[in-house]
Amino acid sequence: MLTFEIVNELTLKVTCKGNDMLYTKAGAFIAGENPGGKNYKFEKVLLGPQNNLAQAALGSLLRRVTGENLPLMKVTMTGDSVTYYASYGQHIVVYHLAEGEVISVESENILAFTQDCEYSVRFIGSGVLSQKGLATSTLVGRGKDAYVAVLSDGNPIVLSNIQNRSTITVDPDAVICWMGQSGSCDPQIITDLSWKNLIGQASGESYAFQWNGNQAVSVIVQPSERRGGITLGMD
Repeated sequence: MLTFEIVNELTLKVTCKGNDMLYTKAGAFIAGENPGGKNYKFEKVLLGPQNNLAQAALGSLLRRVTGENLPLMKVTMTGDSVTYYASYGQHIVVYHLAEGEVISVESENILAFTQDCEYSVRFIGSGVLSQKGLATSTLVGRGKDAYVAVLSDGNPIVLSNIQNRSTITVDPDAVICWMGQSGSCDPQIITDLSWKNLIGQASGESYAFQWNGNQAVSVIVQPSERRGGITLGMD
C-alpha cells in the first residue's frame, strides 16, 4: 500500500507498507529510508507505463509526436519504506483519485503516480498554434491507492465552478491540470488571432482553454507561463 503526502510544499513523501511500485519523473528521487537494508530499486521506463507492449510502443510514439513525452522511472519497493521526491524546488500538489475519476495534466507537470492510475495521452483539440493545445496526458483512478503528484512553478491557484457553474477561461501555457465530475471534461479552445496580436509575441493571450457553466470542473493554474505558441517578428 502506498500513500502520498507533501513535506514543506516542495517535497513528496511516499510511504510504502509491504510490496508495491510507482512511477516518477526521471531523476526526481532525493532520499529514502527503511528498516534494514535498502529495499527499493529504480528502473528506467523506455516506452511507457502501459502493461501491454504494443500499447506502450504506440503511447511512446504518440507522446513524442504531441510533445507530451514523459521521461519516467519505475520505483519497486519490496518491504516497508519511505522515499522522497522533488523537482527543482517546484511546488507539489497531491490528488487521491476515486475509482474512475479522471485528471488531465500536462506531462511536464507530472511528478509521480501509483500503479492504480491508468495513464494515456489523448488529443483534445486541433488548429491551435501551440502543441499544448493539441494533446494532454490523462490519469484515471483504477484502485484504492490511485495517487497523483503534480508540479507547479510557484503556489498554484484553484478555479472551480462546481458550486456556481461559472465560465472558466485560462491560458494553456499556465494551466497544470483539470478534473471534472464526469469523464475528462475537456475545455473548448477559444481563438482570437490576427496579424496584429501575432507579430512579436507568443500566442498565449490569443487563444485560451474555456469551460462553460455546463461543465463542472476544477482547474489548477500556476503563476507562470511555459514558453509556447508561435512568435513572429519582422526584420
